[in-house]
Amino acid sequence: MSYPSIFNVATLAENKKRLDKLTTDSQPLWGKMDAAQMLAHLNLTYDTSRGRVRLELHPFMHFFVKTFLKKTIVDSKPYPKNAKTAPYFLVADSKVFEEEKSRLLQNMQWAFEKGEAYFEGRLTASFGRLTAKEWSNLFQKHLDHHFQQFGV
Repeated sequence: MSYPSIFNVATLAENKKRLDKLTTDSQPLWGKMDAAQMLAHLNLTYDTSRGRVRLELHPFMHFFVKTFLKKTIVDSKPYPKNAKTAPYFLVADSKVFEEEKSRLLQNMQWAFEKGEAYFEGRLTASFGRLTAKEWSNLFQKHLDHHFQQFGV
């Protein structure tokens, strides 16, 4: 499967359309998070990439993630249902749906506006440098996985 580019206006519009279908009453088809927690979880991906949340990985864990998990995270193969989440991306506390939804809209817009040139070769705390295509896959694959989780 090939994911559409987050740098394409049509992809942004489709993601916004899917997000608009999500409500506080949306129930997951799998997993433990409610809709607000899922949105907060998605926001953590953007927050780490924007430097708002800093990940501190043990050097061995950094090596392991970069060497063995990077490809799975940024390639074009969808995540399996109930895939394990890294502990620092788990959201177990209550969140406010509308606040998290608003933040996700802002984050999606931010990535789109920054564009491919900004992301090309940009460093991540977990995987090292990524191409713009890998960044796009990282964001879009994650969004798609959780939108599917909630049937939108």
